Amino acid sequence: MCADDVQKAPVLETRGLTKEFRGFTAVDDVNLQVQEGHIHALIGPNGAGKTTVFNLLTKFLSPTRGEILYRGKSITSMKSNEIARLGLVRSFQISAVFAHMTALENVRVALQRPLGTSFHFWKSESSLDHLNDRAMALLEEVGLGEYADTLTVEMPYGRKRALEVATTLALDPTMMLLDEPTQGMGAEDVDRIVALIKRVSKGRTVLMVEHNLSVVSRLCDRITVLARGAVLAEGDYDNVSRNPLVREAYMGSDAAEEDGTGKEGAAV
Repeated sequence: MCADDVQKAPVLETRGLTKEFRGFTAVDDVNLQVQEGHIHALIGPNGAGKTTVFNLLTKFLSPTRGEILYRGKSITSMKSNEIARLGLVRSFQISAVFAHMTALENVRVALQRPLGTSFHFWKSESSLDHLNDRAMALLEEVGLGEYADTLTVEMPYGRKRALEVATTLALDPTMMLLDEPTQGMGAEDVDRIVALIKRVSKGRTVLMVEHNLSVVSRLCDRITVLARGAVLAEGDYDNVSRNPLVREAYMGSDAAEEDGTGKEGAAV
């Protein structure tokens, strides 16, 4: 990380972020800083609090204590649709596209949201034709041009996840929050999604929860490691992977594995 990045104000920041559930602390005083233009990974063993942090950042949960800031402005009390309008757009661990619509139709629905017509399903299909060019451009951007007229239910799993990226891009995000983008994928699909994230991250900031440290090592500028809801370590891949506290956190987990490159990988 260069000295200039240290001096810049983070695009997304949490201060003392805490979430308690009936006495159980799922997220414990997390101070997170994501620099603009970075791909930043949030990793940790099962139960570390990664998805809870994501849910707090995207307002699917409200914090017990703490503050969330985006571009220096508190978004702690905002609703999820309000922060999406600011440019923070989230994808989900489970593919969230319409199975019985075509790829093109899925992207057109996403493109309607900024127009305030998302739920005007009584309008004729021809009323959406003006969105076709943009929808096709987004499909081409994620390598799905040939799938435009394919029902989503008939698409391979990895292509469905790419379609979800396209629908996320349709909301014109300045910051993308990706939840387990390579979960359940074979090696070929993983490589395709890694290349896709590299491509679409240009000019954007990405915060991702990821289970595969091989993916993290190839993509991420900075990594925050959570354990038992708290920040355990932070830094670039080389520093984090050598940290004895991080190794101990993964030790004995059936998630630890070799990624085939000589680097320690983990499914977290």
